[in-house]
Amino acid sequence: MVGTKVVIVDDSSFSVAFMKSILQENGFEVVGSAGTLEEVKEVVKETKPSLVTMDMTLPGTDGFECIRAVHEIDESIKVIVVSSMMDDEIVKEAKHHNVSAYVQKPVDADELMTAVNRVMASEELYELLQKEYFSVFKEALLDGLNRMTKTLLTYKEEYSDKKEYQSEGMTIIIGIIGKFSGRMLFDLSKESANKMAAAMIRKEPADQDEMIAALGEFANIVSGNACSILNRKNKAFGLRVAPPTILHGDSVLISAPSFPTTTAIADTVFGELLLNVGFQRGG
Repeated sequence: MVGTKVVIVDDSSFSVAFMKSILQENGFEVVGSAGTLEEVKEVVKETKPSLVTMDMTLPGTDGFECIRAVHEIDESIKVIVVSSMMDDEIVKEAKHHNVSAYVQKPVDADELMTAVNRVMASEELYELLQKEYFSVFKEALLDGLNRMTKTLLTYKEEYSDKKEYQSEGMTIIIGIIGKFSGRMLFDLSKESANKMAAAMIRKEPADQDEMIAALGEFANIVSGNACSILNRKNKAFGLRVAPPTILHGDSVLISAPSFPTTTAIADTVFGELLLNVGFQRGG
C-alpha cells in the first residue's frame, strides 16, 4: 500500500492540506486535489489514482456526481467519503455509488488511516485473488474429473467477458461467499452430462434426477476443493461454497453477472465442458 496514489476532492484548502499531511506521513502519495467536477475529471484522468477521498458538498455539484465521474474514468478506483455530512440517507446512497468507506469531519488521523488501510488492503487481497483463482479452479476441475471418472481433459480455449450466453443443455452454478463473493459455473450438453454421470456412478443413471444429483455433487467437490486451495494461499479469503443450482432445458439463457468472469472450454471424453468462474470486488 505504501506509494499508493491518492487524489483528495475537497473545496477547503485546509482540509486538503490536513489530509495530505496525514496520508503522506503514512507513506501514501497524494498526486492531486480537486474542488469542482471539472477539476475531478481532469486530475483523475491525468494522475490515475488508486484511491480518491470525496467531500459531499462542493460548489456547483455534489459528491455523488463526482463519484460517478471518477468511476466513468476507471471503475476500479476506490472512493472514501470524507465529509461533515454523514446521515443514513447519504450512507445509503453512497452504497449505490460503490463507495468503499465513510469518514466524518472533523477528520481524526487514526480513523482516516484505518479506513484507508482497510480499503486498500481489501483491494490488494482482491488483486491477489484475481491472479490466482482461475488456474486453481482449472486444476481442481482436471483433478476432480480424473479422480471421479478416471479420465482427463484438455483446455482448448480461454477468455474473459461479461456476456450472457445460451446453455448447451445443462448448467450447474455454485455460489461462492467469503471475503469476496462469486460463482463457479459448468455448462455442457445433456448427452455429455449423462455420460459423465454414468462414469461417476459406474452405471447408467436411473433417471434424470440421479444424473442431476451426480453432476451437482461433482460441481460441489470441484468448487470446494478450489476454494480450500485458495484459502490455504491466504486465509483472509474465507471462501465457502453454497449448494448447487442446476438449470436444464432446450433454451436456457445464462445471464451475465455484474462482475467480470473467465471462461475455459475443455475437451473431455464425454464431450465439451465449459468452466466459468469470477469474483466481485466489495469484500
